[in-house]
Amino acid sequence: MIEINNLVKRYGDKKAVNGISFTVNDDEVLGFLGPNGAGKSTTMNIITGYLSSTSGTVKVNGHDILEEPELAKKEIGYLPENPPLYTDMTVKEYLDFICDLKGVSKDKRKKQLDRIVSLVKISEVYDRLIGNLSKGYKQRVGIAQAMVGNPSILILDEPTVGLDPNQIIEIRKLIKSLAKSHSIIISSHILSEIQEVADRVVIINKGKVAAIDTVSDLSKRLSGQTKLLMTFKGPLKEGIGKVRTIPGVQSVVPRLADSKFSQLEITIVSDSSADIRSAIFYMMANESWPILEFRSLDPSLEEVFLSITAR
Repeated sequence: MIEINNLVKRYGDKKAVNGISFTVNDDEVLGFLGPNGAGKSTTMNIITGYLSSTSGTVKVNGHDILEEPELAKKEIGYLPENPPLYTDMTVKEYLDFICDLKGVSKDKRKKQLDRIVSLVKISEVYDRLIGNLSKGYKQRVGIAQAMVGNPSILILDEPTVGLDPNQIIEIRKLIKSLAKSHSIIISSHILSEIQEVADRVVIINKGKVAAIDTVSDLSKRLSGQTKLLMTFKGPLKEGIGKVRTIPGVQSVVPRLADSKFSQLEITIVSDSSADIRSAIFYMMANESWPILEFRSLDPSLEEVFLSITAR
């Protein structure tokens, strides 16, 4: 849906963006990350056509943002960090105004707005002044305006900033539902949110792409190995010995042993190229040792981000 190739933006002698290239696939949520001053906002402003690049290309669903700006911009819905809301309008008046700006015809407008209002769950505040809404509802109205015109791509800049935990969960669910029919670029400093919703992440640093991959693969690359925590009921010594025989397992370290047949925990460290979970499951089932817990101990996105940007 989006192809960015060797994007450069100069301000005098300074390169705010220095040769960035990446793609966004159909119905994909792409996390766009970087420390302050890394070039995130500049890149998003170029993608949306707000800024022109010094060199390089941005194609939106096949349309070059510089050569075919109107066609390219029709494909994009944009929610900036501070939603462009008119607080003296009602939600209905504001969205109707956005429909005028985006050229949505009168005969299609009601059906489209009904769908958007239902999807982002703002029907109960539809006739209220925007200035009287909570921060969470204002964010929802901001997302609604980005969806007007049925764009195929949504670009969301800090969509959960300033929200309480319940509101964050609601916006996260909304983003996941929107991903079924839209390609989404989401930028946020709340990395746990990106980890929850993104299929892939792009991390930029000092104007350059520092990493592109899934969160799990970035974690494995950072640690060079896969760590799993398993809790099971069975004999600790024999369990460790059995797990060590599985191909790909590098080490097994006991974490807890209350008694010979009580709940036990072991940490399994394996080569990152090997997926040993199925082998462990069948081995434990064959021994009639029930697995009570089995989860990854890979580095979090926060740890990956700090490691990559520090380098």
